[in-house]
Amino acid sequence: MKITTLLYSTIFSVLALHSYGQKAGIAAADKKYERYAYVDAITTYERVAEKGYKNEKMFQKLGNAYYFNAQLPLAEKWYGELFAMNQNQEPEYYYRYSQALKSVGNYTKANMMLEEFNKKSGNDLRAKLYDNNKNYLEIIKANSGRFDIADASINSIYSDYGSSFLDNKLVFASARDTGGVSKKVFSWTNQYFTDLYTSEIKAGGEMGKPVLFSKKINSKFHESTPVFTKDGQTMYFTRNNYLDHKKGKDSKQVTLLKLYKATLTDKEWSNVTELPFNSNNYSVAHPALSLDEKTLYFASDMPGTLGQSDLFSVKINSDGSYGVPMNLGKTINTEGRESFPFISGDNELYFASDGHPGLGGLDVFVSKIGNDNSFGEVQNVGAPINSSQDDFALLIDSKNRNGFFTSNRTGGKGYDDIYRFLERRKLTCEQLLSGIITDRETDAILADSKVSLYNEQMELIATVTTNFNGKYEFDVVCGKTYSVRAEKKDYETKEERIAINNATGKTNLPLQLEQQIKPIDVGTDLAKTLNIPIIYFDLDKSFIRKEAAFELEKILAVMQQYPKMKVDVRSHTDSRATFKYNEALSNRRAKSTIAWLVKNGISSDRLTGKGYGETQLVNHCSDGVKCTEEEHQANRRSEFIIVSIQ
Repeated sequence: MKITTLLYSTIFSVLALHSYGQKAGIAAADKKYERYAYVDAITTYERVAEKGYKNEKMFQKLGNAYYFNAQLPLAEKWYGELFAMNQNQEPEYYYRYSQALKSVGNYTKANMMLEEFNKKSGNDLRAKLYDNNKNYLEIIKANSGRFDIADASINSIYSDYGSSFLDNKLVFASARDTGGVSKKVFSWTNQYFTDLYTSEIKAGGEMGKPVLFSKKINSKFHESTPVFTKDGQTMYFTRNNYLDHKKGKDSKQVTLLKLYKATLTDKEWSNVTELPFNSNNYSVAHPALSLDEKTLYFASDMPGTLGQSDLFSVKINSDGSYGVPMNLGKTINTEGRESFPFISGDNELYFASDGHPGLGGLDVFVSKIGNDNSFGEVQNVGAPINSSQDDFALLIDSKNRNGFFTSNRTGGKGYDDIYRFLERRKLTCEQLLSGIITDRETDAILADSKVSLYNEQMELIATVTTNFNGKYEFDVVCGKTYSVRAEKKDYETKEERIAINNATGKTNLPLQLEQQIKPIDVGTDLAKTLNIPIIYFDLDKSFIRKEAAFELEKILAVMQQYPKMKVDVRSHTDSRATFKYNEALSNRRAKSTIAWLVKNGISSDRLTGKGYGETQLVNHCSDGVKCTEEEHQANRRSEFIIVSIQ
């Protein structure tokens, strides 16, 4: 039953509905429901339902009892009865019913319920996430198939879940009965309270026999989800509100959850203290440490929570004190349940949620943590880690990509089971954008060029300098579009946009820079020097178009800079049409070009010109030769040859 064993066994009192018991049996069940003794309540409710008694509130509570116990297929049955009786339900029931429907593979109806939830829920983030990701199943499918999973071989017939690495050992929570001292039974699940156990991770992946972790840590109530510092000397863990043989309760006499810290002294765990941001009035659970161990992440329903439970972070100060807990925000948290955080060696936040679009129940999600501690896009890690049931508490060794997670999927040994996995392929798409900066004319390598990367909003992301090989590199995000700007003294700045592929790999974008100062002399073609493309004329026409006028302005500026320069204008066509026609057309175009320059202030005695038709082709595309449009276009050109400069 996983999460319900700990965090959700206590923090959902807001969901306990008022009793409208019209019969003694239902009234008794309601009292058990209000005390979170859901297993007993289920038995009573079902006996009443089997006699044909129908009651809307009963169906709500019966569905909720299974929903909160992570038995979603049974929740689907009773939510189905609820909606068959009355379609007009509170928005939350549409969401729960959709999750339950997913657990039995009925995604079509689940999406219909999500559509109704979206209409009824107003500004609920879960509704917005669904509305913005209606193709979520295709996205999850694309993320799937990256893991090999197997039973971890440490499971019992009870609940085993929520593990952590400690050197070469796995530390996990279990409700198993190892005999000896009598164990207390948790009324909500009819299982024993959980203790921490440890199992050696042997070479080849085999697991050692589970043994109790520490008598100083395990108590007669729940312990679970530990996390350890890298030196193995400090641990944080979850326990019911119980310290020094004293049990704390909230105003409703419910024992909530708290985070505790312990230290290793002489190979014994001791000095158990509770963290200062705990409270008797809300739960705090499931710790995780940042890579630098200066931030503690956890789940809670403390004030400021957006949903049923959220993820928070708190600074661990150098003097051992703690900062103020901060909600991780709407990128991570929803109005649903977020819990079981884990920070990987790649600085990624893994967590469980039923608020983000998933396959059903709790799914495992991941978000990259930025250098500024912001969170990147939340992604569903896909199947087979995630299933139509509850999946959570993932941890991974970033070096060998081995890890563990917990699930209550069918086919397991117990109520919750721990599975091991090997990640064959990373979910994160990684792209490297690189290129070489060269001189356009000479192809010379341009070292020490400044290269800047901009996003689609033209906001500067990064700037680098090319190395001695003229190379630059940027780490970029798959599927995004960027602008790359290259600059160097005495060269014209150049900028190009590039769309990055949506798959891991490399993107190459070489850039060629043009010199700002270019040598000219008699015989120089100004069209090539000024990088002037074809002087465009309409088909079979010889008047100057606007595009051509823009290019001719460059010629005009140079001839104004050198008042004694004389230029010969040469117009060429491709081989299509007749020889005579092409000769006449090119002559008209040469004269039209000269006339434009004269009109704009260049003396006619500085200009000569002639049309050469198809007599000076630059390639093989003569009459009768099949060529592409691009090859023909290369022959349609204008040249501006300097005949004298002084």
